[in-house]
Parts: sequence; structure tokens; C-alpha cells
Amino acid sequence: MTEKLWLKSYPKEVPTSLDYREIPLQQYLTEVAEKTPDDVAIYFMGKEVRFKELQQYAYKFANYLQKLGLQKGDRIAIMLPNTPQAVISFFGAMYAGCTVVMTNPLYTEREVAYQLKDSGAKLIVTLDILYPRIMKAWNETELEHIVVTGIKDFLPFPKNVVYPFMQKKEYGFKVSVEHHGVNHLFTEILRTTPETAPALDEAFDFNHDLALLQYTGGTTGFPKGVMLTHRNIVSNVQACAMWTTDYRVPEQEREQDIVLGVLPFFHVYGMTTVLALSVMKGLKMLLVPKFDATEMLKTIDKQKPTLFPGAPTIYIGILNHPELEKYDLSSIKACISGSAPLPVEVQEQFEKVTGGKLVEGYGLTETSPVTHGNFLWTDQRVKGSIGVPWPDTDAAIMDTITMTELPIGEVGEICIKGPQVMKGYWNRPEETAQTLRDGWLLTGDMGYMNEHGYFFVVDRKKDIIIAGGYNIYPREVEEVLYEHEAIQECVVIGVPDAYRGETVKAFIVLKEGATVSEDDLNRYCRQSLAAYKVPRIYEFREELPKTAVGKILRRQLIDEEKQKENDYLA
Repeated sequence: MTEKLWLKSYPKEVPTSLDYREIPLQQYLTEVAEKTPDDVAIYFMGKEVRFKELQQYAYKFANYLQKLGLQKGDRIAIMLPNTPQAVISFFGAMYAGCTVVMTNPLYTEREVAYQLKDSGAKLIVTLDILYPRIMKAWNETELEHIVVTGIKDFLPFPKNVVYPFMQKKEYGFKVSVEHHGVNHLFTEILRTTPETAPALDEAFDFNHDLALLQYTGGTTGFPKGVMLTHRNIVSNVQACAMWTTDYRVPEQEREQDIVLGVLPFFHVYGMTTVLALSVMKGLKMLLVPKFDATEMLKTIDKQKPTLFPGAPTIYIGILNHPELEKYDLSSIKACISGSAPLPVEVQEQFEKVTGGKLVEGYGLTETSPVTHGNFLWTDQRVKGSIGVPWPDTDAAIMDTITMTELPIGEVGEICIKGPQVMKGYWNRPEETAQTLRDGWLLTGDMGYMNEHGYFFVVDRKKDIIIAGGYNIYPREVEEVLYEHEAIQECVVIGVPDAYRGETVKAFIVLKEGATVSEDDLNRYCRQSLAAYKVPRIYEFREELPKTAVGKILRRQLIDEEKQKENDYLA
């Protein structure tokens, strides 16, 4: 391993190594509930939950799980948007010694059945409106219990009275949860269960006990369950807490951050940077069940969040809101963007609008998730970089055929070592062995490191376009397109070409009211890109397919193009 060049770039106030507390994640809730019991932990659509209340609710949920016979290591699925119930269930499951399986509420019946069966989950917490979907998948799973809740359960009056009528109008039915005595109402659990601290008979193992079974996006093949231990998550959240602290201000003068929670908790990025970070630091989190640009702007204007973890599409959606100027966004001090490359143009515009800092970070589900980040509180700006490795994290650019490190500036696969690296894939020893090799996690991302230890991602290994023998990295082309004043969103893929093998196709979403022709874009791109990198095909769309966290689904577009090719050949 060569010298860790990035350590020379660390400001003197930022530690390069941390002392990790070997305690379970839920212990942080216990401590903050004792230290600041009356501080607000959760703000949700006008409802506030204080830290002592949150702990009591989590205790009740844990005791109920144990009453049902659930034991240490049993998997508990949580299929909820960002609501107080999601936070309560998360910590309650951990107080009971169980492993959480975060499940996307947007999953289809087939996807739900696969994840629940693969994880062996015995209980699921879900919304009333999702209950029919769970029941259709029931026979294909090992589920024994369903805990049902509704958005209205944690709404203040009169919203809690009005919401059921809105729900019935939107979904067209009244949800019935009667099914052979296996169902349990969340509100009844909190009303009838003791709030004493639950007991655990078995010893706790910081390094090996699983806190979370987090499923990957499944862009290739079936989603895999990533085994994240308490050590993985606690170490990453501690590093996140350190990284976001404004060390320019003396500790006694620092104001408490307020965290904007729009990143979904069923994505590991939202779980770490919002849910777990807020509890660890005793911060208020503003829960947003789903992204809506207008509602986001109203929330920021009224509730004054200071810390805003997000994704590029979220920031783009805010910047392109037609009434952006009406709202005060000046409370925002720090934003870390993840899940997808952050266009430089978006970074600069968002900082201009808010007056805060927006920097790009990097990580994977397999790393809890963060491994790299740009420094928030320095004036140093390395455009297009994912930053430097976080404390105690090693990173290298490798030739993964020979597992040898490549020279500075040369493109290879980004590989990671650190306390946040997963234990492995659930029940998949062969795939674990392919991804964890010689102590390194192989990310599947291609990149390079500069002479100052800053890392750059050029693209996913599998997304590189090879046209006429040239390697073309979609991100490079997308960066150029994003700088065009008419373009709101774009994504670039390779499509089959009889002469070049592959050629470049760009999918474009234009800003409202904007127009641009293919010839205009061709001329524009040729000013910044070599001829072989310029898109040969453009497709204009109203929107692009995305994950719940806002990551554009490049793979879905590639699959659509393959299907078109197959249909043509047929």
C-alpha cells in the first residue's frame, strides 16, 4: 500500500482516526433520552416527538416483539416511508436484539415476496394502504406477524381526522386488516405494552452482531442482502457526525443542527445520515415522507433545517422550481450529496441560492454507506471529485485482475478497506468472496486518484461505453450536457452500433419552457468533447426513471434499449 496522500489534505482540526465506542446503535437513543429527554427528536407534519417519548415508544415495541416470541437475530422488516413509526420500529427492533430489514414501500408484490423470503423475516411493520400487497405475498414468505399502522397515527389534530377521508378518496377503499389473528395494530402496541427497558439474555458482539440487512438495488440480477454489523453502522455514523461538525466555531458557540430527512430510511444513505446521525448527536430530524419540491421549499422556509443530506435530483428539483425565489433557504449550512454523481453546475447554483456548502460524497450499501467526502468547511474545492477517504478508511485504485495498485492518475477499480465495510452478503458466500478480496471491497466503480489524494469516479465498470475501441465514460459526457442552460436532467448510455460496436445515446429532460434541437446539442458538445464522445442519438423525455432516493436508473434505460433491439430482430 502506497502512502495515504489524502491525509496531507486533511485540515488540522479534522482527525484522521477516531475512537469508536463499542456499544449497540440503540444505546445512543438511551443516552440522549437521559441527557436531553425534552428535546425534540422528530418533527412530522406538525407533530413533535421528544427523545424520552421516542425511547419509551421503542421500549414498548421491543417488549411486544419479545412477547410474540421473537429472539435475538430474528429479522424484522420495516416497510414504511419516513414517519415516526419507522424510527420507533427501527430502534425497537434493535432493543429486542433483532436485525432490521428495511423494505421499500414502492416495491411490487413480487419484489416484496423475494426480499421477505430471502431475509427470512418473521414480522413486518407496514402501512395500512400497503397491507393488501403484503397479503398477496404472504404465502411465499416466512412471515408470522404483520404490524399495521397509518400515516394518521402520528398526525396532530385535526390532520389525523381529515387524513382518512383523503386516503379513502385517493386509494378508493377502506383498508381491512383482519387475517387469522396474525395482525397487530401499531397504536394498540404503544397503548397497551409496558415501557420498561427490554431484557436481552445473550451477550452483545459489537463486531459481529447484525444491526441491518440492507438490500442492494438489484440493478443486475437479484438484490443481495448486505450484512451490516453494529460496528459498521456506528463507525460510519460517528465519522459522519465528525465530518459535518463545523470546527471553525468553538464548541460552546455551536448551534444545534436540524436535519432535513427527505432521503428515505429504507435506503442506507438516509438511514445513516438522517435517522442514526440525528439520534447519535441528539438532533431534531424533520421527516418528509416523499419528495415534493413545493413541500420541501415550504418545510425549509418554515422549519429552518441546517443539515440537508440529499441526492443530485433532489437539489435539481428544488433549483428548477418556478417559485424558488419566494422561499428563504438561508438556514441551510451543509449538504452532502450522494447516490449519484453531482454535476458541478448544480453544486454551484445550489450554493449560490442557499449560501451554504454543497459537497459530493461517495459510498455504497456495502460500506454503510460513506467512504469518501469533500471537506465542508474549507475553501478548497476540487471540482468533480468525490473527495478523500474518511477517517480510518483506506482506498486504492486497483487492477483487480492482478490485485495490484495503479499509479497516480491511472484509471482502475476503486477498492475500500475500513470499519464500515460489510460483513458480507446474506447467504451468498460465493458473491461475498468475489466482492471481498484480499481484505479489500471491490466497488465496481472505475476511477483515479490525483497527487493530493482526491478521488474521482469516471463510471461504473459495467457502464463504460466502448465505441470504435475507445473507452467513453458516461459521467464525462453528462457533465458537459448538464452545463447547457436548457437541460434539467440527463443520462448517457451505450447502445449497439453496427460500425462502432457501441455508440453514445443521451436521454434529456429539458427545463420547463426550454427548447433545444439535436443539432444545437451536437454543436455544443463538440466544443468540450472529442468527436467520438459526442452523443449520436438524443431522446427527449418528460422524466427519467429513478430510485426512491432520486438516483437515475441507467440500467432500466439500457434494458429498454435492449428490448427494442430484440423486438426489432424478432
